[in-house]
Amino acid sequence: MPTPAQHVVPRRKLIEVALPLEKINAESAREKSIRHGHPSTLHLWWARRPLAAARAVLFSQLVDDPSSFPDRFPTDEAVVAERKRLHNLIERLVVWENSNDHQLLREAHDEILKSTDGNPPPILDPFAGGGSIPLEAQRLGLEAHASDLNPVAVLINKALIEIPPKFAGRPPVFPGAAESQINSWPRATGLAEDVRRYGQWMRDEAEKRIGHLYPKAKLPDGSEATVIAWIWARTVTCPNPACGIAMPLVRSWWLGKKPGKEAYVIPKVVDGRVEFTIGHGLAGAPAVENDGTVGRNGAVCIGCGSAVELKYIRLEGQAGRIGARLMAIVAEGKRGRHYLDPDAAHEHAAKIGRPHNAPDGEIPPQAPSFRVQAYGFQRYTDLFTPRQLTALTTFSDLVAEARKKALADAREAGLPEGERLEACGNGAAAYADAVATYLGFAISRMTNKASTVCSWDSSPKMEAVRSVFARQALPMSWDFAESSPWGGSGGDYVEDLLWVGRVLDRTIAIGAAKSEQRDAVAAVGVGYLISTDPPYYDNIGYSDLSDFFYVWLRRSLQPIHPDLLSTMLVPKSEELVANPYRHGGKDGAHKFFEDGFREVFRRARESAIPDSPITVYYAFKQQDSSADGAASTGWETLLEGMIRSGWAITATWPMRSELSNRMLSQGTNALASSIVLALRPRPDDAATTDRRGFINALKDELPQALRELQQGAIAPVDLPQAAIGPGMAVFSRYSGVLADDGTKMTVRAALARINEILDEVLSEQEGDFDVDTRFAIAWFRQHGFDSGKFGDADNLARARNASLDHLERSGILTKPAGNVTLLSPEAIGAKYADNDYDPATDNLISTWEVVIHLTRVLTSKGVPAAAQLLSRVPASIDRDLCKELAFLMFAIAEDTKRTKIAVDFNALGTAWNDIVAESRTATTQLTLDT
Repeated sequence: MPTPAQHVVPRRKLIEVALPLEKINAESAREKSIRHGHPSTLHLWWARRPLAAARAVLFSQLVDDPSSFPDRFPTDEAVVAERKRLHNLIERLVVWENSNDHQLLREAHDEILKSTDGNPPPILDPFAGGGSIPLEAQRLGLEAHASDLNPVAVLINKALIEIPPKFAGRPPVFPGAAESQINSWPRATGLAEDVRRYGQWMRDEAEKRIGHLYPKAKLPDGSEATVIAWIWARTVTCPNPACGIAMPLVRSWWLGKKPGKEAYVIPKVVDGRVEFTIGHGLAGAPAVENDGTVGRNGAVCIGCGSAVELKYIRLEGQAGRIGARLMAIVAEGKRGRHYLDPDAAHEHAAKIGRPHNAPDGEIPPQAPSFRVQAYGFQRYTDLFTPRQLTALTTFSDLVAEARKKALADAREAGLPEGERLEACGNGAAAYADAVATYLGFAISRMTNKASTVCSWDSSPKMEAVRSVFARQALPMSWDFAESSPWGGSGGDYVEDLLWVGRVLDRTIAIGAAKSEQRDAVAAVGVGYLISTDPPYYDNIGYSDLSDFFYVWLRRSLQPIHPDLLSTMLVPKSEELVANPYRHGGKDGAHKFFEDGFREVFRRARESAIPDSPITVYYAFKQQDSSADGAASTGWETLLEGMIRSGWAITATWPMRSELSNRMLSQGTNALASSIVLALRPRPDDAATTDRRGFINALKDELPQALRELQQGAIAPVDLPQAAIGPGMAVFSRYSGVLADDGTKMTVRAALARINEILDEVLSEQEGDFDVDTRFAIAWFRQHGFDSGKFGDADNLARARNASLDHLERSGILTKPAGNVTLLSPEAIGAKYADNDYDPATDNLISTWEVVIHLTRVLTSKGVPAAAQLLSRVPASIDRDLCKELAFLMFAIAEDTKRTKIAVDFNALGTAWNDIVAESRTATTQLTLDT
């Protein structure tokens, strides 16, 4: 048993050493295009972590890095080979199509068991939000615990991880449904089928009750068609006394922009009233300068041309004098959308009274990212037309009726009554509750395209209703699209029901899982390993945003989840967000967030599991950086809070949901969707050091850490952020880094020093290269692939013991007419035909030349061709140095704003391990062929 002064050094985990980051990030980016069955489509949540990232982080958080076992892996080669095996497993694991591959998941779970002595800890996310982390913990066969203060988040997590395992493998109970499938009902597919069947019953019943409110549209040929949406324009009275028309407030007159099928609204003032007709074709299409009547700077009356300030419109809204006029009807035809003139009967059908039992709730006057209050929207019911409120209340009432039917059918199918779902039952009563829960989710989803905040997307690929929450805000919409609850498009109940059912079909539905409503301080407890995605300072007001959905979830599901949905609105006072309007201004908000965050992680440290690090995500964006690139308020607060709470940071990894090449081409290379930190408890008796001691430790440890990072599957674009991890590991291992006056160095100052040392280490790597390469690096830094003066080049070459004549003969530069130019990959490609360059016969070959040729071939022909070329490179050229050069050249190209070549060098560094692996096979094949 060690004494307090002794510390058992824990085994390093994969996440603390190396990750196949580019594959993780590529799959995270690809998830954006995966919709059907993806858990994110169960219900909207803001800033949800990609599943691929969460899965990889959890696996690497628990699995040992091979460097922890020098007896089993005594050489660097053995360590790299074993790490590569584990990385290959991660690379297969993060692919969406493999997410329900039980054999692969069992293989991953076995690796976790080996690294945790057969007893992996339960995983806790105390800020569970949209549920990515608990869901992926469950997928990996781990006990998953989700906790959140927000009841909408808790309900999402229940629906993803807690409810499906209760009813896994059961056939549906809806009469006749079980016979629709000959085989068994794996996972929660039986429950999913029931949700679809009872939901369809709800839809049909709702149409019987309120279908008359949604008339069909008459097409020009006299036939009838189902309406997809009605397009309305908000109106205010023109303030010009000589005009006084109900002036339409329209963002855009366009309805459809599909080539050859263009459609738009044509307004015309007739006898003091605006009339609308539909125009087709480009001849009369609205020009950019007069498309719409309202924008950020105010509005224009189409009757008299008067400019109208937004201030006037706001006052009219606050006085309840904003109206609405029907501009167009969108109907579904056999060959696409039909855009029809407004119809008086359709306008009359929408003019009904508000239902008395619509859910109520006040919109906070100062809710962040809300824009509607200034225009008189005070309650959530103000965000819906009376017809929308009638439809939503009708569907909500039908949930209870559907539950009653499901309960009777479950009893008939032989399920025992049992406890209710809230009491952890799994019999007939709980099953009926589960069906009703998902039916309520479909209604909540429906509201996202059934509000007056929804507008019409006229783009050629869409021509559909936009969601309320296209971003993390509640914007003002001038012209709005009112969807039909059975129009077969966005806002149709069955459409949303099908999304919910597809998610249920794919849920893993195994293992123990629990979702609870608790604040993060109370949730953190002994025995849990934490992986979490906490709130990001003041970025997102989750509680305010989620009230939009909560009022409808509560109306549908309060009898089923009475404790969870007991409050009228989402609890807000304890939400850990730096919200100035709730905490007495900016300073008070900062203190509230900092104190709360620190308390959470102080409690977490007290109950930390010693064998594995915890992991924490942080959303980091380019604009968060200060002028020196060191920190942002949120980022700095996070790191300070962690370190002062007694944590040592052992790794930082940039997790991206945009591909790095795309980001570079857009000039947004500093953007990362989030940073993942790995942290371990710092010993209570950790020493202090001075500034010099800290810098010396950085210089000792960063070079090796950098080499380990470069050996892994990491893109050059991600290296600077990933390198902060080992730097912060040095800083945070001390109880304090002291300045001469005894004050502690701040995180901001530490990050600045880490970046300085990182630059030094990268510069020192240049000394490892041959003289030709060192010259080329220096010349590229000054001139890129542009020409420079011969004298300057000659001085630079002599300082490095290089010769320009030799460099010209080697084929990496030209020096005509007193100028010197490095040959770019494109220039070398023009000089050498595909088969004219053979590195095996190049007597003047250098690392630079190899990298430039590989960049050329990779860009034009891909990995196999690059591997074939590398297989012919003599053994005298160090492959690791080639990779280091690709990383270094990316850093120089990025720093000097040479974006195109930065993208190419980044691609080479990213693909390097694959090129090397394939080159070995290519070498063998060449030998066999000869």
